[in-house]
Amino acid sequence: MGFQIIKPDTNIDFIGLKKIAFILSAVIILAGLASLVIKGGPKYGIDFAGGMIVQVKLDKNTDVRDLKDAMSGVKLPGLVVQTFGLEDDNEYLIRTSTSEISSQDVRTQVSEALGKNLNGTNFEIQRLEMVGPKVGADLRTKALEALFYAVLIIAVYISGRFEQRWTVAAIMAAVLGGSIYGIGLIGLDMGFLIIAALLITVGMCWYLKLNYALGAVVALIHDVMITVGIFSILGKEFDLTIIAALLTIIGYSLNDTIIVFDRIRENSIGQKNSDSFGAVINKSINQTLSRTIMTSLTTLLVVACLYVLGGSVIHDFALALLIGVVVGTYSSIFVASPILLGFGPGTIIEKEVEA
Repeated sequence: MGFQIIKPDTNIDFIGLKKIAFILSAVIILAGLASLVIKGGPKYGIDFAGGMIVQVKLDKNTDVRDLKDAMSGVKLPGLVVQTFGLEDDNEYLIRTSTSEISSQDVRTQVSEALGKNLNGTNFEIQRLEMVGPKVGADLRTKALEALFYAVLIIAVYISGRFEQRWTVAAIMAAVLGGSIYGIGLIGLDMGFLIIAALLITVGMCWYLKLNYALGAVVALIHDVMITVGIFSILGKEFDLTIIAALLTIIGYSLNDTIIVFDRIRENSIGQKNSDSFGAVINKSINQTLSRTIMTSLTTLLVVACLYVLGGSVIHDFALALLIGVVVGTYSSIFVASPILLGFGPGTIIEKEVEA
């Protein structure tokens, strides 16, 4: 026999560790929420906040404080100077909250200040981006809508695939999705409404006994909240690339959850004692553990290479994926499955058992 990372007879009591896992998740989520509250919300990038951003590359390493001193005389509101990318890149971001000054004026002011105050250090302005505040607000709303509709469609798919309740799930999705779309046409602030709609989606899955969908949706929200929380703690910016990473994380986590749920459904057929459902879930997780770990390790290897070698432009995107892959694998085992255990195996399994 060849070398195997996970032995076929592995029998780890994952369900027995659910309380520890829930406490760990709660601590991380609460820490992230506390960071968001203290900092007044996420740190939006230029895509969402509006304003201008100038990326500058110097020919030698310069302390960011020296760069701030060099820019101190520039009359630009909300001026922020920060490092960008890896330490050896010698790249910096200069941000201003204004979008009323022309990009050429901003370029001129930055160039004059750096040329005068950096004591002969050569520099190059690599890019200058401008986004108006209205465009930034619209992009924030669209990003939240994308996350909401992704979770809603996933709830329908999981309910139909595992419980054969396409109609009930579709009606739920149509009502919630239609409500959000209608509110958007009125022009009300969508941020809190979409977050509330996500919570209502969880509540509806529980009320309608869409147990597989409930486990999957809670796991996805768990993954997004932890990733967003860690980004807030690390002081990372949120822009469109991070939203793309969050959507990718949702897809990855869902795939892992479906693998486990499929095996749970297969092993549940013929189980007449409902008290053994926890043992069925434990057995199913152990049977899929080898595939789960190998998939995660190979994905992490690629994302780690992207993080280290991909350059500063996609550095934060790769970091979000690194966090998401780890958390998504964890949530499939320690969040989605225990929630399914808590609310029952669902209608499809019961029908198959009766047959």
